[in-house]
Amino acid sequence: MTPVSHRLLDFVRHSPASLRLQQWWRQQSPNRQDRVAMLAPLIAVLLFFVAIVVAFGYLRLEEMEREREAVRRDVEYAQQRIRLRLLERQEELVRLSQSLASEDIDTEEFRTQAGLLINQYPELQGLSWVDDRRRLRASQGVAILAQGLTATESRPGDLPRQPTDTENAYTLARELRQPIYAQRNVSSEAALLELHLPLQTGRRFVGVLLAEISLDALYRFGVPSEVSARYAVSLRDSRGGILAGTAAPRRTHAVQWMAWATHANEYEIPVSPVGNGLVLHAQGYRASLGLIGSGLFWLVATLSVMTAWMLIANWRHTRRRMQAQKALVLETNFRRAMENSMPTGMRALDLQGRITYVNTAFCQMTGWNEGELVGLTAPFPYWPEVDRDMLAARLEDELSGRVTSGGFQVRVKRKDGTLFDARIYVSPLIDARGLQTGWMTSMTDITEPNRVREQLYASYERFTTVLEALDASVSVAPLGSDELLFANKMYRLWFSDQSRGHVLLSSRAGAPPRANSEDSQDAVDGLVGMPTSALPDAEAESAELYVEELGKWLEVRTRYLTWVDGRLAQMVIATDITPRRLAEAQAAAQAERAQTASRLITMGEMASSVAHELNQPLTAINNYCNGMVSRIKGRQISEEDLLGALEKTARQAQRAGQIIQRIRAFVKRSEPNRTPSEVATMLSEAVELAEIELRRYSVRLSYFMADLPPLIVDPILIEQVLVNLLKNAAEAIVQAQRPPQQRRVELHVLPAMVEGRPVVEFTVTDTGRGIAPEIMARLYEAFHTTKAEGMGIGLSLCRSIVESHHGRMRAENLYNNGEASGCRFSFWLPVDGKSAATAELQVQAEKTPG
Repeated sequence: MTPVSHRLLDFVRHSPASLRLQQWWRQQSPNRQDRVAMLAPLIAVLLFFVAIVVAFGYLRLEEMEREREAVRRDVEYAQQRIRLRLLERQEELVRLSQSLASEDIDTEEFRTQAGLLINQYPELQGLSWVDDRRRLRASQGVAILAQGLTATESRPGDLPRQPTDTENAYTLARELRQPIYAQRNVSSEAALLELHLPLQTGRRFVGVLLAEISLDALYRFGVPSEVSARYAVSLRDSRGGILAGTAAPRRTHAVQWMAWATHANEYEIPVSPVGNGLVLHAQGYRASLGLIGSGLFWLVATLSVMTAWMLIANWRHTRRRMQAQKALVLETNFRRAMENSMPTGMRALDLQGRITYVNTAFCQMTGWNEGELVGLTAPFPYWPEVDRDMLAARLEDELSGRVTSGGFQVRVKRKDGTLFDARIYVSPLIDARGLQTGWMTSMTDITEPNRVREQLYASYERFTTVLEALDASVSVAPLGSDELLFANKMYRLWFSDQSRGHVLLSSRAGAPPRANSEDSQDAVDGLVGMPTSALPDAEAESAELYVEELGKWLEVRTRYLTWVDGRLAQMVIATDITPRRLAEAQAAAQAERAQTASRLITMGEMASSVAHELNQPLTAINNYCNGMVSRIKGRQISEEDLLGALEKTARQAQRAGQIIQRIRAFVKRSEPNRTPSEVATMLSEAVELAEIELRRYSVRLSYFMADLPPLIVDPILIEQVLVNLLKNAAEAIVQAQRPPQQRRVELHVLPAMVEGRPVVEFTVTDTGRGIAPEIMARLYEAFHTTKAEGMGIGLSLCRSIVESHHGRMRAENLYNNGEASGCRFSFWLPVDGKSAATAELQVQAEKTPG
């Protein structure tokens, strides 16, 4: 390179833009640098291809502009030729028309001169002399148009007709007194141009000289041959119809696309002096780039596409290589991390016994680093001096291929001089070609396992000592065999070293208990059908039995276990419980006496409950009977009324019996008889029973009930709760000594929501003096009462009934101006029968033993 090139390169390299680019490049990750390095050539190739396309497009546009300019120039030149030819013919005809107007020639001379003109100028088809009355005076050649002009005039009575183009041109020439051109198609093949030259003498119009010019001949003799050779030239009317000449072949879409423009080389211009009615149109034959230009373009395009494809393929190949390299690096790092994290030391030897590799764990075990160990030969520095001969022999066997598959135990010396136990495993080192290149040794520090093994042995000794000192018999025997695997001192004392004691205890302890049913003979062990692999996880079995040979009561516990050799065995532990059995016999006698006392107390509680709860129905029966007796004595009762009163009395007696049965069942802690019950029915029966007491105390009862769904309850118990609450409310009003107008009890039964579930709430409100705070704390306590004749079990029993139906009861005082004006008792019962039934099943399941 020249010095100038060096200076230019240094300038570019040290320019601010180059420095910023280098700084940005160094900040990118290697992956992004590779991606940019691969994409930059691809982008350059694409930009090159775009530049080539733009260059070809620019050149093509320049060429098209030159073609349009050439077409315009040639068409204008052809138009000037046609214009000059028409003007020359017009001048010749003007001289002839002047001779006709001055009457210098007659019809014969007109035909002679007209024939000369027609023969001299091939575009003239015919000449006609028409006077001012549209009569044909004379004609020469093919006078087609003059015939239509000199047709018979319209007669009176004929419909008006549309004048022809020739008649319009004739009229226009007469009015303007100027030459008039008109174009007319005579047939599908011949197109003629009319020239009307007015004839006038002074200011008087005397006719026209009508010249018929062939457009086809005008085209052939007026358009230069060099123009018609390069272009498709044609004479067209104002609507674009071809009158004379040739038209370029219609291009296909492919040719139009290759030409880049549909009408890029077309041009047309009106032909004067005719005007817009006659247009000269030209179109170039060549509309493509040409073979050489197109071939060069497609060659460049193909090379660009191939270069881009090769760059993309190279980029994809490089990316796959980078991915494989990245995966290889990750795998190498993973294996290196796995080797470094392994607690096992790895050492590689070549076939000559030289160390070629050690991992981190090996260096940590011995205390020497990799640089100090790699390349050494025996004796190695981690060999203890006292074991060097043995280790050298081992190494010789290892290099000779005499290796032990189970490994061997040696002592290894650390760098600080301390020793540790290790187990070494040796295996051949095979390369990728299947050839052995050395030996791989794995070393594991077994100092801690040896210490644990010693501790386990010591623990075994201690455990055996403890088992021998137990005051219980412990024995283990395999299933299906008379072999005794273990027996402690107490077992040997009771049954010596024979296994019959183990079999005796296990068979009697594992026997199924006798059942009271007739199918007890078909009872089997609870573990029958269980897989043997699940037996060790089964719960231990326990039984108490009397062994006549020993004269002792023994508590025998058996369970299955897996013995140290993998066999399934059964362990039996027998404990002498003779003293406990004697104590239990004495306790059973005392418990029998306690149960007798408990039954007496329960009977007393039931008697008190029956006496308290039967007071209302018995009072009702007494009132019904007294009423019937007094009315019978006064002969004021009919048979129908008597029958109704007796039925009510029978129902009260039946209710009393039902109350006794339900209370007795409830006191025995049995579940009530719950059935779907209508709230209205329970409410009406409770109110009917309670109104007897309320009328006796002159207390008015008002109740309100909404439309409620059925409840899954015991109707007798719920009615009893309502009766107790209503009766208590009436007695509270009497004790408060309220005047008659204030003696009222309200009972409301409404739906409510408690804890997100629907319930039915019963509320009893009285107008007494409320409940004192000291009494409120003991309100539901059994046998606690403030009444002189009360027993104190009413509210306790009501609360128990409500809670047995999974409801709740509460009481609160009502205040008016700070003074207690009454009390409100309320309780609610759940509406959802399924929830109640589920809870009932749960309660029954909790109460069922076992």
